[in-house]
Amino acid sequence: MMKRVLSIAVLLCILISGFCACTTQPQKNKYTAHSMEYFDTVTTITGYADSQEEFDTVADEVFSAFSEYDRLYSIYHRFNGMENLCTINELVDGQHRTVTADRRIVDMLLYAKEMYTATNGIMNIAMGSVLSLWHDYRTIGKDNPTQASLPPMEKLREAARHCDMEKIIIDEVNNTVTLTDPQMTLDVGAIAKGYAVECVAKSLEAKDITGYVLNVGGNVRTIGTKADGTPWAVGIENPDGGDYLAYLNLQGESVVTSGSYQRFYYVDGKPYHHIIHPETLMPADLYVSVSVVCKDSGLADALSTALFCLPLEEGKQIVESFADTEAMWVDADGNQTVSSGWNTFAN
Repeated sequence: MMKRVLSIAVLLCILISGFCACTTQPQKNKYTAHSMEYFDTVTTITGYADSQEEFDTVADEVFSAFSEYDRLYSIYHRFNGMENLCTINELVDGQHRTVTADRRIVDMLLYAKEMYTATNGIMNIAMGSVLSLWHDYRTIGKDNPTQASLPPMEKLREAARHCDMEKIIIDEVNNTVTLTDPQMTLDVGAIAKGYAVECVAKSLEAKDITGYVLNVGGNVRTIGTKADGTPWAVGIENPDGGDYLAYLNLQGESVVTSGSYQRFYYVDGKPYHHIIHPETLMPADLYVSVSVVCKDSGLADALSTALFCLPLEEGKQIVESFADTEAMWVDADGNQTVSSGWNTFAN
């Protein structure tokens, strides 16, 4: 269920309204910084500060942190002197070796295991063998549309035999990770970006830095309110490209959307997107988008993918099991269904 965004368009647009300073408080100015260096998408930092220098200091800290998380959680590239997910996936003499990993990898993998249980096995980072097949066929289909085809089901079924989360062995004391199935690989696209966003946001909050929004390819995390004390207004993109589906008032929450329109390719004129159901091994077809709003960006990221693959009532039950967490489902006909507390955040 990898959700790497490969274009500069993001799912969510932060709607920054004009600043109205209170006469009893010093006025802060709004600043914005952008980067395309992390997680193969656009990262935007928006915040209020007393000066450009103050904002740049915070932005540089955020970009530096994202750079580290991007390298640690990469499954496609290895880096000199670093053990990351790519090296965990590697084989040595036909076996995965035990890797002493950065604690930030260990913690993310432990959280992913929690999300696997919470989503009834739908959010599964052990599906790398299946997702890599789809990735390869999608790449060929996009680069050479006349050669576009679907991965053969027999290959997908064989790959699915190597997706057992129990084969991920984590030693929390020694910070080691071992994949005991030689044909297993990890793919953390359904959780890593949101998890990284949450970690960076918490690091800012721990320093009492507020009045910022982090937007990494549509994974939006607000940190406090705007400088005048009002919430941030965040619009959820319409899959059809029309007006925004909804506007949310956020002040410390995160919102993440998974959509079938984000990344796909065509086979015989039919689009096939990137969110793969772990049981059918095919793109999930219940919805065109699912949005989740809650305090934790990692949770929002993981849930948005899982809910995309689950029947509505089962998805609602999972949402209701998390405090202060809401969701909106949009089907192919444009019908919108929201969880019981969604309107709490509605603009």
